[in-house]
Amino acid sequence: MPQPRLFLHVEDPLLESHLMRLPALRQFMLVKSAAHTCWVEQLARSECASALICLQHFDAQQLQRVQDTQALKGVDFMVLSSGKPNPNIDNLLLRKAGYHYRQPFNFDHIEVTLTDFYTRGTHAKAKAHQVLNSELEQFGFLLGSDACMRDLYQMIAKVADYEAHVLVIGESGAGKELVANTLHCASQRVDKPFVAINCGALSAELIDSELFGHVKGAFTGAIRDHKGVFEQAEGGTLFLDEVTEMPIEQQVKLLRVLESGEYRKVGGSELKQTNVRVVAATNRDPQVAIRDGMLREDLYFRLAQFPIQVPPLRARGDDIEGLAKHFLAYRNSQEGMAKCISVEAMQLVRSYHWPGNVRELKHALERAFILANDSIETQHLILQEQPISEGQKIRLPLGVPLKELEAAAISQTLAAHQGNKTSAAEQLGISVKTLYNKLEKYQ
Repeated sequence: MPQPRLFLHVEDPLLESHLMRLPALRQFMLVKSAAHTCWVEQLARSECASALICLQHFDAQQLQRVQDTQALKGVDFMVLSSGKPNPNIDNLLLRKAGYHYRQPFNFDHIEVTLTDFYTRGTHAKAKAHQVLNSELEQFGFLLGSDACMRDLYQMIAKVADYEAHVLVIGESGAGKELVANTLHCASQRVDKPFVAINCGALSAELIDSELFGHVKGAFTGAIRDHKGVFEQAEGGTLFLDEVTEMPIEQQVKLLRVLESGEYRKVGGSELKQTNVRVVAATNRDPQVAIRDGMLREDLYFRLAQFPIQVPPLRARGDDIEGLAKHFLAYRNSQEGMAKCISVEAMQLVRSYHWPGNVRELKHALERAFILANDSIETQHLILQEQPISEGQKIRLPLGVPLKELEAAAISQTLAAHQGNKTSAAEQLGISVKTLYNKLEKYQ
């Protein structure tokens, strides 16, 4: 494997002597700058993946040359300086992220950074000729070889030939929208639009406009005609995600459209005919949602002409390992690498219960791929929580009101997701709208 190359520009002989004692620096094939020649042009021609540059005198002209020649494009670099404020160095680091070490130099820190440069340079050269293969079966947008997935494929293929509305039931991240997309592609409507809308993300004030559209001047802010999703999906498939999060009063209007096939735009008088197939989805048990007043029973029967249950990832046996290898194989192919996954890491993948299902598995593998050098290890798999063994109990403090426990769970989950409410809601098993409502309640 070719030895990684590092461009070295240091004008101070004493400093260069100190640097050359670092084992990490001696690993590189060094390309030293020549005196009396602009180091920027030399770096641009050097074909080096890393650079160590001493910038005691870095002026605006040199900064402009770096920008014009793109000398640092694709280069890991560190800058050494006296520490005297220099806006040109600041501007350089704002345009291209690099390390900046100031006097007095911490050579231990420089050594660690050089080691990282060397590792990155080594693996950047290791373009894969052999990539992990995906062994999974596929139907439409869906992946999986487990018996429950093959049953799902057959069910979708059968209902695709008919015009029945479909209700897809499954946990967050299990692939409900992929089921809807596959159903659309397997149907006679494949050449027409597939339109998806998340009912939980719609405000009660705008949901009629989003579903049915509005005419110009229908309300304040309606400066032009707007097509609703029923009109956008004309002739095709309309996917109503998290339909149980739609307000009950709006569910009545949706039911009327499904029964009559007719609707009016907000502020309009023209009665429009609709020709769409509706596929709805929920991550709740429909019977529980009906009992709790979140779903009208008559709407449920209208939507669930053909219910489809999407299995959670933990119930899919060997598909867990198969999907992990599939995601890794595709990332290897995209990045031109040949990263693998250790036995211990794969065991962790198999034993974890994946509350976020396939979506969580994919995100975990993508993060691990970035963190790993050549092999994904257990420390690279950043999971939201540790696996819970069978029979293990979760310890909770006694006497704490349920309201406070729920508030703490929401707060900690948001912190774990860096404030991303969509991801936090998925992890908590609730809609984004419900999460916002609870946040307002506890503030």
